[in-house]
Amino acid sequence: MRVARLSRAVALAALLGGAASAHADPNDLRIYKLGNPATEPSANGDFQAFARTFGAALSSVNLMPPETLGHAGFSVNGELTVARISSSTPLPTEGRSPTTVLMPSLHVRKGLPFSVELGARSTWVEKSGMAAFTGEVKVAITEGFTYLPDVGARLHATRLLGNRDFSLTTGGLDVGVGKQFPIGGMVTLTPYGGLDLMGVAASANNVNFRPDRPGGDTLGPDAALADRASYAPIGLTDHLMPRIYGGARFIGGVLQLGAEVSFTQVGSVATGVGTESRSVPGVLTFNTTLGLDF
Repeated sequence: MRVARLSRAVALAALLGGAASAHADPNDLRIYKLGNPATEPSANGDFQAFARTFGAALSSVNLMPPETLGHAGFSVNGELTVARISSSTPLPTEGRSPTTVLMPSLHVRKGLPFSVELGARSTWVEKSGMAAFTGEVKVAITEGFTYLPDVGARLHATRLLGNRDFSLTTGGLDVGVGKQFPIGGMVTLTPYGGLDLMGVAASANNVNFRPDRPGGDTLGPDAALADRASYAPIGLTDHLMPRIYGGARFIGGVLQLGAEVSFTQVGSVATGVGTESRSVPGVLTFNTTLGLDF
């Protein structure tokens, strides 16, 4: 009886797994498409290129000048990021690899005493079941001076959610400079720009490189393990990617809107052939925001 119940449970799990795969969204990631590192020398380099590129796309957004909200300030914004992905570094998605990825976000910020600000951002990757959560801490070094620009530093970390095949986390430190200009008393314009140094940590263990194998296949231990392997893990500080950004923010009353552009230099990865390496194209993003600033 127990064996029969176990058999039914296994069959149900296989059926549900197959249904989930059949109904996967076009931009859900399938990293086995990057190749098996046990048999393909370039697979680990391709995994690194993908992780850095996708991590940069998720994290290439500030949409706020270096000044803080003040100890009583509070801000809620809806945001949209448009990330351009080079066709030479295709994302291993369920459907056709996109060259443009849209990522809407909800961004909440709260000012604290001593020119400190906390922020949280929730992001959805379009046409997928994936999301990302970002936490940030910003400190204004100078702000509010008549003849000096505002200067601030921000620590940020982002975690990808909703993907079972691998884990991805980004973190970085950026320094920004900006200056607020009043326009007609009720409106302010704040242009700003800065430099961000960002790292990506990623790992993928025991990846199945034969997901299309029929459920009825019976394999010995050696044959089953031959189609499973792990990519070399990537440490957060293994390679720091510089990102430059610039934008402007308008505030009229409590209404806030802004736009920003950024570019992340991804660097190079090993090809797996001797000491050769290949350059990975950078990531360009366009960001917009609309919200309320109290």
